[in-house]
Amino acid sequence: MNMPVEKPWLRVCAVDDIPLLGSRVVERDAGNVAVFRTAADTVFALLDRCPHKAGPLSQGIVHGETVTCPLHSWNIDLASGEAKAPDVGCARRFPVKVENGDVYLALS
Repeated sequence: MNMPVEKPWLRVCAVDDIPLLGSRVVERDAGNVAVFRTAADTVFALLDRCPHKAGPLSQGIVHGETVTCPLHSWNIDLASGEAKAPDVGCARRFPVKVENGDVYLALS
């Protein structure tokens, strides 16, 4: 019988630690993770590397559920990590959950 494997959730910060329309960076050896907060208080997490030229998405501009890379203005969908047309590429996304005002990531 196969048992479902639980994701190891890691508390990274409080929601209020992430500015509205901003981000916070979680540093890790396998590549930093950018945690974004939209105006609607939704939280997303992507690898902090644009799929175009590896620009730091955490330094981009958040609008709606999109972040614009600061290097070449690629627009990346926060929910999927997909670049918006006409650009093509994808930033790795990470599962994120918010409980009692705290943000948790599944990094494995």
